[in-house]
Amino acid sequence: MKIEISADKRTLQGKGASRRLRRSGIVPAVIYGGEAPAQSIEMNHKDLFYNLKHEAFHASILTISVDGKKEPVLLRDIQMHPFKQQVLHVDFQRVDKNKKIHMKVPLHFINEEIAPGVKTSGGIVSHILTEVDISCLPGDLPEFISVDLAELTAGHTLHLSDLVLPKGVETVALAKGENLPVATIVIPRSALSEEAAAAEGGEKK
Repeated sequence: MKIEISADKRTLQGKGASRRLRRSGIVPAVIYGGEAPAQSIEMNHKDLFYNLKHEAFHASILTISVDGKKEPVLLRDIQMHPFKQQVLHVDFQRVDKNKKIHMKVPLHFINEEIAPGVKTSGGIVSHILTEVDISCLPGDLPEFISVDLAELTAGHTLHLSDLVLPKGVETVALAKGENLPVATIVIPRSALSEEAAAAEGGEKK
């Protein structure tokens, strides 16, 4: 999914200037990284707020156009107002297609309803992780990673080493030797007590 956003160069600096921009529906932002110097920019709040609602906007290489000049960037930081639905500031990082990037990408869980631990044991899937920190070249960056639960039984846990990763992608934690748990299936107490009661009733017969 290709996402392109537009911005303008920001000439006025300082807290007072930023406050005036925000009052007029503009968000101050910055692009940094790479060999070029950091560049102050400003963006339309309404458009930016709309984009921030989409998962892919947070985990994709974005194309930012500043006064017609385009370059690839990653969304790196968002400052939100403590209680208003208002973006106060955004940071973007330039991307070098030949250098690996670290990025958090969401996990999409599939086949929960047919997992043996759910279907036959009455269990509930517990999502221990909802995103994972990966390392890859920009061209290999996935929007998300699928986690297939089709074989997961009650009492068992899927770990990072069980994930099927796209080509050229590795999980940072696993590379450090940390095989973190991703998802497990737990049996609710009510189901356990019903099972025990049924067993007890069978013994009495």
